[in-house]
Parts: sequence; structure tokens; C-alpha cells
Amino acid sequence: MNILITGGGGFLGFRLAKTLLARGTLGGGPVTSITLLDGAFPPAAAQEPRLRAVTGDVSDAATIARVCTPDTDAVFHLAAVVSGAAEADFDLGMRVNYKGMELLLAQMRKCGKEGAPPPRLVYTSSVAAFGGELPPVLDDSTIANPQTSYGAQKVIGEYLVSDYSRKGFIDGRSLRLPTVVVRAGKPNAAASSFASGIIREPLNGVVSECPVGPETGVWLLSPGRVVEAFIHAWELPPEAWGTQRWLNLPGITASVAQMIEALRKVAGDEVAKRVVYKADARIQAIVKTWPVNFRTPRALAMGFKPDADMESVIRAYIADENIQVK
Repeated sequence: MNILITGGGGFLGFRLAKTLLARGTLGGGPVTSITLLDGAFPPAAAQEPRLRAVTGDVSDAATIARVCTPDTDAVFHLAAVVSGAAEADFDLGMRVNYKGMELLLAQMRKCGKEGAPPPRLVYTSSVAAFGGELPPVLDDSTIANPQTSYGAQKVIGEYLVSDYSRKGFIDGRSLRLPTVVVRAGKPNAAASSFASGIIREPLNGVVSECPVGPETGVWLLSPGRVVEAFIHAWELPPEAWGTQRWLNLPGITASVAQMIEALRKVAGDEVAKRVVYKADARIQAIVKTWPVNFRTPRALAMGFKPDADMESVIRAYIADENIQVK
């Protein structure tokens, strides 16, 4: 089983690679090699012989042709310009999030083998697909209506995946991800970065400036559950997806105040006090367009799982990162 992960040097992409290597199989076949495409990689990527790290741009046709070949059995497309950056630089977002998606799908189509099942893709979309006037609780019938460039680019990708799948060029599955909490490492340009920052920084003994108010809600899922979802989505048979090739992943809803209270219960008052509020109108304008309450019966019926609660999310992060609470 030869696997390609675009965005493979990022937090989720590299975690997915490590999980697949530890697991040893995908879809019943042994994991032979994993190609990671990204602009940079963690040092650990060079220490595993089954990992091939390729530095390059997902929107470059020659690079895509180099990493996606007829021998590629599975593709996980995680590469993207994140929400805040895509909103700030429209052209960059379109080049990476739209053109990169289009190039990858076209290359996968070229790599299809006559008489064989079409190549299979898992694509990471986002709940930023939704916006505007929304019902109190969203479900699988809620129409996508993105209010940011990032959300629009992700929905375009979903439509492309669906149509390429309808034509039989690929076997694609699009997952609309909740906000991923807690992301390890440094803050990134995503508008949702604060949701990890208000947990990660205080646990590391650092003050975290929260750009939104305590009442702000977040629909979230832990990194471990997200990686499980990637693998589960790929391993489901085509008939499980039918003609609807996108899916709202299950998650949990928590306000900023509830997240800080969960941090207090897990790590104590002194840690929770390291969160301070510092309003940022640009971040607030983006975040307020995102939905926070979902019903996900289809995802649950297909075997996808949410986290139990915010406290378990925080405890999982502490265990994953071997953090000694300061």
C-alpha cells in the first residue's frame, strides 16, 4: 500500500503518517511507503525509512505528477492555506486551495488503471462551508453557504470531488472538519488558532491572548479523533457513501468560557488564569460566521466518533505531548 499525504509535514498530516506506520495496514493491505508533500517537515520525518518527504508546492503540476503516480494506492489531501491566511490573501488561497485541488484530481484521473477500482481520496473540507443565516442546529440537510474565501474554496473542492467520483475517475470522500483542538506546536494563521492557544499556551506556562469573547462557541474535535476519521473514511466501502460524497464530522460544542473552565478542572486555577481576553475585530468577524451546533446522524451511523467532552480532549493533549502541568 503506497500512500500520499499532501500537507504531510503539518501537524495533522504527520500525525496521520505516524499513525499509519504504527498501524501497519490500510484497508487490509500492508503500508509499504508513505510520501509526504509539504513545504517543510519535522526532523522525525527523516528518521523513518518508509517515509519519503518531498518539499514542493501542491499547486505545481510537475510536483503533483512526481508524488502521485500509478503506483499510488491512497491519497489524503490535507494541504491548504488556512482560514485567516486565505481571507487575507485571496490569490494565495485560490492557488493552493482551488488550483492545487484541481491539479491533484486531474493527476489521480490520469493514474487510474483500466479494469481496476478508481484511486481513492480523502479530502479535508471544513465547517467553514456554512455561514449566513443558519438554523440553531445544523444537520446534513443544511445547505453550504460559505461567508469566507476559505470556506468557498473548500466547497469548490467538495463539488470537484463529488463530480470526479460520479464520473468514476476517483473514489472520493470529503470530510468537513470541526475546529481541531488541541493542536500542538506554535500558533498558525487559522482564525480558529485561539481555540488551541487558550489550552496549549497556559499548559506550557505562557499567557494566551484570546481574540474573541468568552461566549464564543466552537464546534471541535480532538486530533486523535480527526486522524481516526481520516482512516475510517478511507476504509469505508464506496457503497457506504453512495452519491453524497461529503460528510459533517461529529464533534462537541464548547464556548470559550467552558473550555477555560475545563482547563481549570484538569490543570488548576493558576493555569486557567493565564488566558486573557484581547479583542481582535478581524478574527471575530471570521469566527462569527461559523456554526457551532450540529446534529450528525449520518456520520454517527457510518461509525465516526466524537470526543466525550472538553476535559477528555485536554487530558488527551497532555498525554500525547507528555506535558508536566506548570
